[in-house]
Amino acid sequence: MAYIFDEPSRTFNEYLLVPGYSSSECIPERVSLKTPLVRYRKGEEPEISLSIPMVSAIMQSVSDDKMAVALATEGGMSFIFGSQSIESQAAMVRAVKDYKAGFVKSDCNLKPDMTLADVLELKEEYGHSTMPVTDDGTATGKLLGIVTGRDYRVSRMETTEKVADFMTPREHLVTAPADTSLKIANDIIWDHKLNCLPLVDEDDHLVNLVFRKDYDTHKENPLELLDDHKRYMVGAGINTRDYAERVPALVEAGADVLCIDSSEGYSEWQSRTISWIRDHYGDSVRVGAGNVVDAEGFRFLAEAGADFIKVGIGGGSICITREQKGIGRGQATAIIDVARARDEYFDETGIYVPICSDGGIVYDHHITLALAMGSDFVMLGRYFARFDESPTNKVNVNGTYMKEYWGEGSARARNWQRYDLGGSKKGLTFEEGVDSYVPYAGSLKDNVAATLAKVKSTMCNCGALTIPELKEKAKLTLVSSTSIVEGGAHDVLQKDKTPYVTNA
Repeated sequence: MAYIFDEPSRTFNEYLLVPGYSSSECIPERVSLKTPLVRYRKGEEPEISLSIPMVSAIMQSVSDDKMAVALATEGGMSFIFGSQSIESQAAMVRAVKDYKAGFVKSDCNLKPDMTLADVLELKEEYGHSTMPVTDDGTATGKLLGIVTGRDYRVSRMETTEKVADFMTPREHLVTAPADTSLKIANDIIWDHKLNCLPLVDEDDHLVNLVFRKDYDTHKENPLELLDDHKRYMVGAGINTRDYAERVPALVEAGADVLCIDSSEGYSEWQSRTISWIRDHYGDSVRVGAGNVVDAEGFRFLAEAGADFIKVGIGGGSICITREQKGIGRGQATAIIDVARARDEYFDETGIYVPICSDGGIVYDHHITLALAMGSDFVMLGRYFARFDESPTNKVNVNGTYMKEYWGEGSARARNWQRYDLGGSKKGLTFEEGVDSYVPYAGSLKDNVAATLAKVKSTMCNCGALTIPELKEKAKLTLVSSTSIVEGGAHDVLQKDKTPYVTNA
């Protein structure tokens, strides 16, 4: 008969952390969230570490080049989705590696024959008050002028007035050559008391913009995840089908880490993929694998050579694998089991293989629980899909702004490679993900800061200043259904009920 586990499969919501002793040194501003991303040997430092324990999911609706830059700025990493052509995925990776912090490619541009109404519409859509005017209305057209909030007054102008009539013309603009360094560009901005400096090529075509506000922003991001050449670091998803073509293209584009994107990782297909990478690149190309939910799955992928292992099946907010196929495991139980296997593997071999909790995280405090249970970092989909930086549309649903969000197992994504079991038949025979909306939450920076403030505060409650210390000192208790009710506001009439900040 089938093997039956003695204990039930539990979720994060069934656990609470019990406070430990906190010394006077244990304050949030002293907490370090640095954590290893890839395997390393005992006594050595990992080749790649994250400044914060957060990575964005390998999903069309979450991780593109814009998300990658925003998250790397905060110290995390995005894994650009692989359910697209090799060429377009490589182009996204290249865009991240080519991105120059402080140099902005304009995404909101005007033509001189556009009107004030067009300006106001673009401002509403993109939130920008500064818009270059080019001959063809593109980010690389010949610069003809610029429009800022100081160039028009809605109360005193007709919305039909042409941009050419109220823009600041080219001859009145201070510009700089395209190869100007960021330091010199900032000096020009301060010397001329500018808010924005356009950089143009020898033919006067717009190349980049440098903003005064970005100077301060850059100084405010000491945790930026940068490679040896001071470029943002970025990951990319691969599958077990076209890896022989996709991996070389992603490596050439500059991807720092790869990850096999699959709903179930305990398979020969993943070991074949890792073996091919090792045969062709040795250890110079880092690759994560998964997903698994028990010790056997972890051991299999660790011995296959995975640099990190993702844990979780069926726990994502848009995932319906469990109800479609009856397979998976409660995320908390899966993490505890795999973390124990990871530690045993480390004791036996001296090789530490980081694990990533992927799915099942609903509230911010679930991140801290995942770390305490043994995760080295967490992968989040719905959490990041809510932000300005995600690639999906912001839409108005019944008077509330939402962002579109769909699973890689949905018909919309049509990511058959992720769910393929190796047969000759191609295409999705049934869905394992849904198409949905999530509440729009604003900028990534503000939300990540709020989330990590909670994580750090809770770590201090446990007497821990680092993630390894949290794993060692944390005490966890199971909770009953009634104690879950007790944990929220109850027996009162709230004056202004504000929804809890959630993620996943």
